[in-house]
Amino acid sequence: MIEKKYFKTKEYVKVKFTLNTNAKKVELLGLNNEWKKGVAMTKKKEGIFSAEVNLPKETTHEFKYFVDKKVWLNDDAAEAEAANVFGTTNSIVTV
Repeated sequence: MIEKKYFKTKEYVKVKFTLNTNAKKVELLGLNNEWKKGVAMTKKKEGIFSAEVNLPKETTHEFKYFVDKKVWLNDDAAEAEAANVFGTTNSIVTV
């Protein structure tokens, strides 16, 4: 799930990413083209992982979730998907 919070006086949007999965560790990769350095997601009691990221207004970003260092997942709530060089797709968020 993706939640966006816009600010009138800021040049960025606070975006909250959440993923419900049975995993030990989840990273968010690809935002701002950071495919090698991911954002660690925090695990809540209910097994839901979340992370908040500030993204520049009027930008589009491709991303994926990297679960337990072995499985790549897209976000079903993403606005769109884009083909990648690996023959699969990446999720897209536009702010």
